[in-house]
Amino acid sequence: MTDKATPARGVDPARVHALVVGIEQYEAGSSWDLPGPARDAVAFHALLRDAGVPQSQLHLHLSPLAPYTPDVAYAPADHATLRHALVRHLPEHQGDVLWVWWGGHGVLDRAGHTRLFCADATTADKVAVDLDSALIRYAGDAVPGFADQLWIVDACETFEERLGFRGPLPPDALPAGERTLGHRQTVLRAAGAGRAAANDPVRATGLFSDVLLGLLRERAAVLPALPDPEELFPAVRRSFAVLRAEGRTAQRPEIRMRSPERTEILPRLEPPRSPGSGVAVLGRAVNALLDYPLMTDPAERQALVEALGPRLGSTMPRHTKPRTDATGMLTTLARRGPEALGELLSAVTALDDDPERQAELAAALGELGGAGQARDGRR
Repeated sequence: MTDKATPARGVDPARVHALVVGIEQYEAGSSWDLPGPARDAVAFHALLRDAGVPQSQLHLHLSPLAPYTPDVAYAPADHATLRHALVRHLPEHQGDVLWVWWGGHGVLDRAGHTRLFCADATTADKVAVDLDSALIRYAGDAVPGFADQLWIVDACETFEERLGFRGPLPPDALPAGERTLGHRQTVLRAAGAGRAAANDPVRATGLFSDVLLGLLRERAAVLPALPDPEELFPAVRRSFAVLRAEGRTAQRPEIRMRSPERTEILPRLEPPRSPGSGVAVLGRAVNALLDYPLMTDPAERQALVEALGPRLGSTMPRHTKPRTDATGMLTTLARRGPEALGELLSAVTALDDDPERQAELAAALGELGGAGQARDGRR
């Protein structure tokens, strides 16, 4: 990524590499079939090929699902092959720009790492690449090249413990090397922590991949340089706002930008809100609080209330339904004023420090606290 809003210009295609992965078929069997990722990967491969990137620098790994037959040569997408590509093959190359495109099944493990299942995953041996480990490796001296990187990941990030696995996924970290300040990484993730990434089996495409491919085609003149993420991501957000309104998905894509100058997840980009009724203001705060995955678990909600301490938590009405419980929490704290709502924000972010969710919750609680002050004549 670039540090400002101007994308890198004049990138030599000979200095660009891409790891492109699309996995539709798994050794786990037909219940894991996922029509779309291999086709999306081939479409992305074609975009970079048309932008002048040499075929030898487009490292394509597929596991297609019949009857689809790719019209381009590709390597397998098993764990050993993909690990070799990430640990040995790619770092041997000299280059300035690295694209990574990955489509397939994924999960958020108990350590909070995104695991991307490989084609040889089975129900008994869920071999996967640790995305977070790969990002650390590619941000250090183990990979001296590829100063500018864009990772696009279309995979679920459902919590591992909610999938009924017999045992936790074993650690499988890639060797990391020493940290340096020479890399700029942008990571676009389809789903966000705890969420599923929707796939369209009729059209055989992932919703996130479909949106990204369309946006990249519109920006073909920039390729193979990386597009400006701060221009691209709002377009992604707008597209998914429409898809959510249509009921096609609940996912909220995320972006993480990491460089020597910054480390952040962009906040949700939503249209300015006009002052609303008290019910609308409370509704926004309830939605922002429920956006935290922990709110779906009664034990985690109880941990949140306990973190507030007896002064605030003991007077709270509780309910088994998450929305009713959240409404009771917020109504009680709003009566106590902005300071109590601030304590809620601190308690929530101590349990889940996602910056994007924090930005929306902080804004919603600020609005709720301000509405309470207005009603009490303190503003």
